Formats: sequence, structure tokens, C-alpha cells
Amino acid sequence: MAGRIGALAIAAILLALTFGTLALVGWRAGAGAGGFALGPADWAAVRFTLMQAALSALFSVALAVPVARALARRRFAGRGALIALLGAPFLLPVIVAVLGLLAVFGRAGVLNSALGWAGLPPVSIYGLHGVVLAHVFFNMPLAVRLVLHGWQAIPAERFRLAAALDFAPGDVARHLERPMLRAVLPGAAVVIFVICLMSFAVALTLGGGPGATTVELAIYQALRFDFDLSRAALLALVQFALCALAVGLAAVFALPAGFGAGLDRAAAPFAAGGWRRWVDGLAIALAAGFVALPLVMVGLRGVPGLADLPPVVWPAAGRSVVIALASCLLSVGAALVLALAVARGARWFGLVAMLPLAASSLVLGTGLFLAVHPFLRPESLALPVTVLVNATLALPFAYRILLPEAQGLEAGFGRLAAALDLRGWARLRWLVLPRLRRPLGFALGVTAALSMGDLGVIVLFAGDSAATLPLIVQQLMGAYRMTEAAAAALLLVGLSFALFALFDLGGRRGVAA
Repeated sequence: MAGRIGALAIAAILLALTFGTLALVGWRAGAGAGGFALGPADWAAVRFTLMQAALSALFSVALAVPVARALARRRFAGRGALIALLGAPFLLPVIVAVLGLLAVFGRAGVLNSALGWAGLPPVSIYGLHGVVLAHVFFNMPLAVRLVLHGWQAIPAERFRLAAALDFAPGDVARHLERPMLRAVLPGAAVVIFVICLMSFAVALTLGGGPGATTVELAIYQALRFDFDLSRAALLALVQFALCALAVGLAAVFALPAGFGAGLDRAAAPFAAGGWRRWVDGLAIALAAGFVALPLVMVGLRGVPGLADLPPVVWPAAGRSVVIALASCLLSVGAALVLALAVARGARWFGLVAMLPLAASSLVLGTGLFLAVHPFLRPESLALPVTVLVNATLALPFAYRILLPEAQGLEAGFGRLAAALDLRGWARLRWLVLPRLRRPLGFALGVTAALSMGDLGVIVLFAGDSAATLPLIVQQLMGAYRMTEAAAAALLLVGLSFALFALFDLGGRRGVAA
């Protein structure tokens, strides 16, 4: 009973944060002088948002296919480490990755230095192509992991049968690989499309201008520069509608299983030699270089400046750590309650847990800004609001991590716990926490790292006394203090991965393999 009451309370809060803030921005948008009418600049922002998200998803998925194929059919030293590296951009603070991309592709970056040495004109990273490039950096590794899972889901017996039938590489592609790709690629593309719709920091640093403004960036400009609350509310409604539609499409294109069950035998898939081996090696090398080079450049440029960091960095780092810790505890605690409720049969709580995916930090931030603005200075609530929004947006990720383990726990021990009348705190202490320690640690690490690097709602509320470390990095970049920005970014990366490692290792420590 107590668990159901807690789940209902959390569901009510989530519904209030999403639909409540949406109703508030809808009322404010309708009360404006223009009503629910979008202007030419707003339509341009909508078109740019959809275009950059579509192009980012297309390029990410297209580039991921040869890399995933190569990783699936080749075995080499360091393969596991490389696959782990492909997960780094998901946890990497966005502003740090952007700084790394600027170090490679910016005006004074590696690429333009090489072009100047060769007597060729420089290239600019700003605008549509820069936004797409940054999104491909973040999401191509994610697409590789999704497609690689598709390859690994093909039972080994299918490849054994193909070898026994003397299939050529083209036959394997036609009968095994292409059907799998037709099942996996649409879902992967839609997931990346959703992520790119809600990207703010990338557009803030690499976009801008009339021709490269996303809806979220337009919301930020309407609030911070024009203080046009009605226009910001209307754009927030548009952003919510776009995200909700994309999330609906992601549910439609969920990744299906297409080859049936196998015997779980470990066997390398069909791996042709000759020129295909060299093509696979080139794909792996280019993908590894594309992911690793910006990170290496941030390290090389940041290390010399660590000793001379501006004094404002250290309080901002402390605030970021506090926000990350508070956000991850709130998010994972709420996700655990909802996951346990779903595991006991209340499946509608799962829909509520995934609801924040349809919102974004700027949409929630706009609604909360409108709610508090008539009564308080928004700057005075910057940190609590940031904690609340970060915890809400990270909750779906924590929920998806915990749900399978919670369902297994309930299936394996639910009846025994009921027979022993194990309820409430005793059930949590003696059954849930020990059995779910590993996924809880992983969920805490992921949500803490995501919150540590967030540059969303804080830009709406923060004044000089409440700036977080990602905001300080963005301000240093805007002031062209690139060495100091790189050093602060390196500190941000270290703190983000330290929090992730602390929770993840803590969750796995003492757990039987």
C-alpha cells in the first residue's frame, strides 16, 4: 500500500510538471498579443529544428552501419575498450564535446590549420553543418551500439547455416543483414531524431543567427534577451508538440526481434577476408578517431590551464556537484518506486515514467519561469528548479535501467516476500536494495553524469551567483578565453566521470558475478 501511495504521489508530480507547465505556457501564449500565431522567424526556427534533427539522424545512422558491421564480424585486441569508448559521448557534457569539436574543426582548429598549411581556404563550423556535425559526434556512437545489438541478436546458428550452405558475402547480406537493418534502423533513426529535437547547448554554441536557430534556442532568446513571455510560451508549446510527436513515432518504430531464438552459442559472424577486411579496419579507425580526437584535444588544451583556472570556476564546480547529487538521488528514487509499482502489475505508471521524454528542459523551465515570475525573482530559485528539472528529465533513463531488474525481482521473490509479510522499509532494506544494488549504482551514475553536464534550464534562471560549471565553460567560450574554457571543461569531464565511476563501482562492489 505504501509503495502504491508513493507511486501515485510521484505520478501526480510528474503530471503536474509536464501537463501543468504546458497548460501554463498555453494560457500565457493565448493571452499574448498574437495569440497562437507563429511569426516568420518562428516558422524558420521550426523548419531548422526539423531539418537539423532529420539530417543528424540520417547521417548518424548511415555512418553507423559500416562501423557496427565491422565490430560485429571482426575480433581484435582492444575491441571491448573501443565499444566502451563509443558510450562516452552519451555521458560527456555537451559543452565539453562542443569545445573539443571547435578544437578540431573551429577557426583555429586542427583542420583549418592543416588547410592553411596546404594553401586552402578555411571552413566554418558554425551554422547548420556545425550543428549536424556535433549531433553526429554524439549520436553516431549511439547508433553504432543500437545497430551492433541488432547484429548480435542474430543467432549464431544462422551464420553457421550460412557457412554450411557456402553463402557468399552478398547472400549473407541479403538473407541476414538487410532484414535485420530494416528492423533496427527506423527505430534507431527516430530515437536520434528525438534526441536532436531537444538539443539546446549545441544550437547555443554552434547555431544562432536567423538561419540557424532551433525552437529551444528561440525560447531562450525570447526569455533572456527580449523578455517576451508570450512568444516564449508559444514556442514552448510548439517544442512540446514536436517532442511528443517524435516520442510517439519512437514507440511505433520500437526495435523488434526478427530471427527467433538461438542456442546462445558464442560464434563469430560471417567475416569475409580480402578487401572487406581493410574496409572494416578503415571504418573502425575513422570512427575511433572521430570520437577520440575531440576528447584528446580538450585534454591537451585543458591541462596547461588547470593551474590558472579563474576563481569563479571552483564555486560553480561545487554547485554542479551538489545539483548532480541531489538530482540523481531524486530521479533514481522516483524511478525505483515507479519500476516496482509496474513490476507488481500497475503498468500505467510506466507511461507516466516515460512522459518527461516528450518535454525538454527549456519547455519545463519556461513553465516554471512563468509560474514563479509574478511572485519571486527567478534567480533566487535557480538551483532548486535546476535540480527538479534535471531529476525529471533523467527519470526515464533511470526507469528503463531499473525496470527489467525490478520485474525479475518481483517474479523471483515476490511471492516469498508476501508469504513472509515483508513490507515497507523491511522489504526495501532486506530485499530490494541488496538485489538491485548493481542497477541502482549504474542508474545513479548515469543520472549524475547527465545532470553534471546539463546546460538547459540553468541558463534561464541563473544569475552570477548561481552559475554552474557548464554555464561557466559556455561563458568562457563566448569570451574567447579558450584555454581557460578547455581547462574548466577538463575539470567538468573529470567530475562527471568520477561521479559515474563512484556510483557504478559502488553498485557493483560485493555483487556476485
